[in-house]
Amino acid sequence: QVQLVESGGGLVQPGGSLRLSCAASGRVDRINAMGWFRQAPGKQRELVALSPKFDTTIYAESVKGRFTISRDDAKNTVFLQMNNVKPEDTAVYYCTAGIWAGRYGPSDWGQGTQVTVSS
Repeated sequence: QVQLVESGGGLVQPGGSLRLSCAASGRVDRINAMGWFRQAPGKQRELVALSPKFDTTIYAESVKGRFTISRDDAKNTVFLQMNNVKPEDTAVYYCTAGIWAGRYGPSDWGQGTQVTVSS
């Protein structure tokens, strides 16, 4: 099992920036991908960005050009840099770890961090 601890959520104004971090510990040898999903009230959880260790990154169309996912494998940490945020980015953001083999199979989730975009 992999433990995931997120940080960096909060309140940000439209057009502003925010950076989320997620540190993994435990059986990190069992995963080859980390990323972020989000869930807004009344909506299903959706992929935001995924960083497979041995493949190209994947972004939701709604965040392309605004969000950037990066990882520090030495520290088992993944980051999500959120720029030019919009009110529709308001959601609980969940860090995820799992296996990428052409499609993503999540094995572990963080507790979630709230991101609120509002003036």
